[in-house]
Amino acid sequence: MADQATLSELQRLRDSIDNIDAALIHLLAERFKFTQQVGALKAAAALPPADPEREAEQIARLRALAERARLDPEFAEKFLNFIVKEVIRHHLAHRESNK
Repeated sequence: MADQATLSELQRLRDSIDNIDAALIHLLAERFKFTQQVGALKAAAALPPADPEREAEQIARLRALAERARLDPEFAEKFLNFIVKEVIRHHLAHRESNK
């Protein structure tokens, strides 16, 4: 059985993780507010929902940021790809709803 000091430290660390998780959710919500606006602009201008050139630039930029932050660049790329996939899904839905 862990002693009280260990349990207290574990709780402190978990509380910090929970705070970071909450911040991440709020940041993602803000990001999606902006990508929804991008989707509306693209739909109004009849632009394609995906922008492979922009996505490649973002991947390169975030991989470099991840390396500087000592985060696995592969993980950063997978995370960005997941977000971009969701953004494109929203853009497609926005385009369909404006037909």
